[in-house]
Amino acid sequence: MLEQQKRNQEDNTRALAQHIRSDMDSIMARLQGISNSGYLQQGNLTSNSTKSSLKSHYLQLNSSTPVDRLFILDTNGTLKMNIVPQGHPSFLGDDFSSLEWVKETKNTMSPQFSDGFVGVDGRYRIAVTYPIIINSISGSHYIGLVAVVIPTVELFRHYGNIYDIESRYLSVLDSKGVLIAHPLPSLVGKPFNGSFFQNVSAHNRVLNNLISTVVFSGKPSSAIYEFVYGERLTSGYPISLNGKTQYSAFIITPTSTIYSKINSIIATERLEMFSLIVGIIAAVTILIILLSRMNSILDKGIRERTIELKEVNENISTSNKKLELANEQLKVHDRLQKEFINTAAHELRTPIQPILSLTKLIKNNAKDNEQTSEYCDIVIRNALRLKKLAENILDISRIESNALRLEKENFELDGLTLDVVKEFSNTSDRDRKVKFEYNVSKGPFTVYEDRVRIAQVVSNLIDNSIKFTSKEGNEEKGIISIKIEKTKINKKIDGATNDDIDVKGEGSVVVVSVKDNGKGIDKEIMPRLFTKFTTKSFQGTGLGLFISKSIIEAHGGKMWAHNNENEKGSAFSFSLPLRN
Repeated sequence: MLEQQKRNQEDNTRALAQHIRSDMDSIMARLQGISNSGYLQQGNLTSNSTKSSLKSHYLQLNSSTPVDRLFILDTNGTLKMNIVPQGHPSFLGDDFSSLEWVKETKNTMSPQFSDGFVGVDGRYRIAVTYPIIINSISGSHYIGLVAVVIPTVELFRHYGNIYDIESRYLSVLDSKGVLIAHPLPSLVGKPFNGSFFQNVSAHNRVLNNLISTVVFSGKPSSAIYEFVYGERLTSGYPISLNGKTQYSAFIITPTSTIYSKINSIIATERLEMFSLIVGIIAAVTILIILLSRMNSILDKGIRERTIELKEVNENISTSNKKLELANEQLKVHDRLQKEFINTAAHELRTPIQPILSLTKLIKNNAKDNEQTSEYCDIVIRNALRLKKLAENILDISRIESNALRLEKENFELDGLTLDVVKEFSNTSDRDRKVKFEYNVSKGPFTVYEDRVRIAQVVSNLIDNSIKFTSKEGNEEKGIISIKIEKTKINKKIDGATNDDIDVKGEGSVVVVSVKDNGKGIDKEIMPRLFTKFTTKSFQGTGLGLFISKSIIEAHGGKMWAHNNENEKGSAFSFSLPLRN
């Protein structure tokens, strides 16, 4: 709270200094208007028109600022025109050329804000002047000045308390460090570094540093220090006029007033805390009573439940034995099922090959019989499907039992891919309306993988694209594009995330993409695309993509798929580590 009060006082001091500066600038602007008036620019310093204009400005100035007198001095410093309240001495014809602020105005031919000075009546004042300059062909000529004299006590009481030293009050110093406003009249007119002020302040080092920083360095500052009349919080802010620190405003607060507010707040907080503690104690007492009653009820319930649990545990022990037995039976059943699938797949392959061989032999011997040849084609086609199904079942069995073996060797992936594409294009371009496009970017690409398995993956992807791209009964051909490119690990690839092309280790990967212009991947099956038995085609089993993805991941690569943007069809891609 003390720090908050300090920040608030610093903000108030800054606002007060800016207010005083604004008012002083306003007085200077009015004097400038008088100086530039037509009467004075013609050199008429004592005419009735000049006097009438001065009276009008005097009344306007006094409406906002307590001005003692508004007057005009000629080039020799002689008082030529004077507007004063009734009963005040006039001083017309007196010589004021010896005054410092009169000399400064004449020598610099620029406006001046004076330091404090004592008038003939013993009151402290400041003066604000503006030179009267006539500009002609021969140059600028100083013919006098127009000025106001302002009593400092009457001026600064409009900005704050300058009477009561027991509460927050205002103190103002001029550019020489002389106090021109203070609640102690004995200090007004005394320089802060003079013996009188230093004796009163007991040579307070903190206060002296604070005043020197603000008055002579022109920097705002604040401090808390012990003073003769008790501890004080003082904030100072320079008032800059004409580009220099002319006056400095200080707000001084006895910290006792701040501490009294803090004590009041603390007392309120203590009362609230006491009420809160009493309420908590009452609540805890009631809670203890309730817990005691509940404890007796729970104790009775626990005894009853313990008896029940004993019975349940006995039943659970019997159930666990049954579950263990059932689990063993499931393991045996699972092992037997895998053995059956493996055996069935092997047994399926055994008769398929003779069927294919004999059917092809029959077809070759029945070239002249179109119907027999057609029947043979049907048998061959379905036998091949049955053979592929058996091979897929075997692959699934190997994958799920972690028995998939890889025979790795170095080979060029782009050459292998091109061979697979040629095999499909030899039949697909003739039997189906499909066009192949093959694009290799800066090959060859050497990989250390299982040649047969990678060929199987490429074949699966192309076969899958043909199923959904062939446009039966339509003159327009489906297009299948095969692209092979090299890329850095984690580089963005069309349709792929960083995780898609990420592989173990560092360096580059080779990406193979099979893109078609078919009907694309159904949104319904996209989330489970690479799982078993996921298909919407009547021609497939939904095993090929699962097997392909498992093979690529076994090689340390990744596989992904996406529908093409702004065009038909889909694209399937996989990445493999690239050998140096």
